Parts: sequence; structure tokens; C-alpha cells
Amino acid sequence: MSLAVFPRENARKSDVKKLRRNGQVPANLYGLDKTNKNVSVQLDQLQAILRQIRPGLLATTVFELQEGRSSFKAVIKELQYHRSSYAIIHVDFAIVSDETPVSVNVPIQVTGMADCPGIKLGGFMRQTIRSLKVRCLPKHIPQELAADVSSLEIGGALRLSDLKIPANVAPVGRMTEVAIVIAKKV
Repeated sequence: MSLAVFPRENARKSDVKKLRRNGQVPANLYGLDKTNKNVSVQLDQLQAILRQIRPGLLATTVFELQEGRSSFKAVIKELQYHRSSYAIIHVDFAIVSDETPVSVNVPIQVTGMADCPGIKLGGFMRQTIRSLKVRCLPKHIPQELAADVSSLEIGGALRLSDLKIPANVAPVGRMTEVAIVIAKKV
């Protein structure tokens, strides 16, 4: 995903409001060895890119930011929305390097619900953990982790250790925690 960024001089409130009126969104770049930098992005270009990303996969999407002739890779760390209109009002990017590992939250996608014997017998699925924090190089960031529940009975559970995690991705946290349970309706 390629996105153009433009330098932003000062961060006074009036300047930020003027940017937003002109169809731009103020943003910050947080880098590895670089100092924090104020930039802006075109709102329509950002919205077009966000529409292409499947829901829940924004944290694992690496962007190619282009500022003039230079370009660098980054992930979105935070999107801020207006509280009533839900318009994007600010973006925080974290610059990533191909040689330095990053920590990201990867969503857990449940598969096999149609074939799950526990659900067929009247149970329901409860997903207690929706994402797993992992550490890896930016080129190895998985878009999502699959959790197959097709063999779970009522009362069955999947732990984080049951997920298929690629070899070059290191999970952060306790892998013994229960991520998905097939519970009985009361």
C-alpha cells in the first residue's frame, strides 16, 4: 500500500484546522533512529486505501510512505476519529526497518465453524482472545492467524499454543491461555 506524505511545518491548532479544511489529515511519523516528524496525508487517498483493507487487518498492513523522492515502510499505530462524525482526524505511523523486528497484534480468524460438532449439537463459540501479539521482521508479519474449530466438541477449547504460527514469527505472552471455547447454552 503506497501513500504520499507531505511535510508539515508547525502544529498550531489553526494550522491543523486549515489542513483538515483542505482535505488533508495531520499525521506523525515515529521512527527508529529518526526524530518524530509532523506530516500530513491526503484524506481521500487514505480513505481509498483503508477501504481496500479487510476489517481487522489494519495493524498488520505495512505501508510504503513516499515523501518527495524518499520512501520508507511504516505501520499505522493509531487512527483517531472525530467523536460524532467518525471522520479521520489524525494518524500515527511507526517507521519499520527490514532488519529490525517489530511487535504487532495479529488478529485471530476462526475457521471451521460450519463443521464444528459442538456447534451442531447446540453449543456456541466464545472467542476470548481476538488477537495475539507477535514479534518478527516486517516482511514476515502474518495478516492473520487461523484457528480451526472444526474438531471441537461442547466444552472443547483452543489455546494460543494450538494456533499455527509461522516459524519466523515469535509470539509474545503466555501461550497456555484459552483463545476459543465451545460452550453449552444454558
